[in-house]
Amino acid sequence: MSTKWNEDQEYLSIIESLLETKEVQALANYTQHHYTTRLSHSISVSYRSYRIAKKLGCNEVATARAGLLHDLFYYDWRTTKFDEGTHAFMHPKIAVKNAQKITSLSALEIDIIVKHMWLATVAFPKYKESYIVTIVDKYCAVAEVLSPTVSKSQVWLKKIWLKLKVAS
Repeated sequence: MSTKWNEDQEYLSIIESLLETKEVQALANYTQHHYTTRLSHSISVSYRSYRIAKKLGCNEVATARAGLLHDLFYYDWRTTKFDEGTHAFMHPKIAVKNAQKITSLSALEIDIIVKHMWLATVAFPKYKESYIVTIVDKYCAVAEVLSPTVSKSQVWLKKIWLKLKVAS
């Protein structure tokens, strides 16, 4: 991204009050996709979704807020099991309940949070913004899981490039 999320004053004005809550800050205590925290993942999903929504003329405020709150749960998803269903099915509902404890949510924000696991769940998103967060969430998850591999590949490619450059 060309702009860092923490330097984008318009974005910060939307999420700052949520970001300052102890509930959202607690996400920093949980690993999300092996190499990131749940907080950094949520910020990444929120900011990327916000930028896309803004570019497409969608509701960027609801998208940024719901993107930040989409994984507002406090357990290790790799080990916690539910009788009612899988983590993919359960955590969006848990996230909505947790989010409603710290802020009022619009119908759009609820749909974004509850439906962000579409494809892993069967409930179709109702709004364009819900699809944006769903797709960005998947993108961020893959990027986060692959980040060490990509970093190592970049270093390896840079070494090869320098060797080729020196040899020529």
